[in-house]
Amino acid sequence: MKMRAIGQDAFGGPETLKVVEVDRPVPGPAEVLVKVRAAAFNPTDAWHRATGGLAGGDAPVRLGWDVSGVVEEVGPGVTVFRPGDEVFGLPRHPAPAGAYAEYVTSPTRHLAPKPLGLTHTEAAALPMAALTAWQALVDTADVRPCQRVLVHAAAGGVGHLAVQIAKARGAYVIGTASAAKHAFLRALGADELVDYRTVDFAEAVSDVDAVLDTIGGDYGPRSLRTLRPGGIVVSLASPAEAALAAIAEPLGLRAAFMIVEADPTGLREIAALAEVGRLQPRVHTTLPLADAADAHRLAETGRTTGKIVLTVDA
Repeated sequence: MKMRAIGQDAFGGPETLKVVEVDRPVPGPAEVLVKVRAAAFNPTDAWHRATGGLAGGDAPVRLGWDVSGVVEEVGPGVTVFRPGDEVFGLPRHPAPAGAYAEYVTSPTRHLAPKPLGLTHTEAAALPMAALTAWQALVDTADVRPCQRVLVHAAAGGVGHLAVQIAKARGAYVIGTASAAKHAFLRALGADELVDYRTVDFAEAVSDVDAVLDTIGGDYGPRSLRTLRPGGIVVSLASPAEAALAAIAEPLGLRAAFMIVEADPTGLREIAALAEVGRLQPRVHTTLPLADAADAHRLAETGRTTGKIVLTVDA
């Protein structure tokens, strides 16, 4: 049986992405086949499209991890899902998943029930970005009530969810973003905002317990200047940021580089917050699956707020 998917013949720009017809995958042991209703774009998709990313090698990988859809078929040994269940999740990350498609297979423990009250488009916007924020702020930084949290690129895909997760943990949240996005972030609960275009955040912010750095470069070292003793910078930008720990330790500070992992417990926590309205994904644009290249072009303008989601016909 065949299905439509997004493929590419060579690494490169968005123009390499095209609709292809491929065999529909078959779920293996402890896996399910999901009929995709929506799949979200993440910056790592562009990296893998252009370079192969973590997979490397000569053959381009199939793109897409964030998914929301309906269980079509279950493989041997599956007990937690049945056909017809609505699910969302982050299949196989950081290994290739190929969620830009009509169907995708996933280990059952990389999925969770779709949050009640969210559309598939909204649910697809959550897994990678929300799990990244959750694992950075909760699992790594252990953010607690009344602590001060600084979120860089606070209006971005990870950032706008990190603001809400930190608020749900009872933190005082400071975000960096252009002035045009401040009203949006205040509506999400941000307590203090810094326009990075006109203000040096390292001079304006102090006594911070945790920084979420989604940008990299000099943001990590500059963020150390905002921390109180024992504070931590969690970097998502690149493995090179791991070197920041050597600078932080002699100062009585901490730094960590983190890669998001599939996590059913985290997905359920995220779903619980979404169901009570404490975590609201912002979808900037929806496009049909066939327009994946346009989704990548739009993302690379750097002018989006929230997530870009590809939709698949029911």
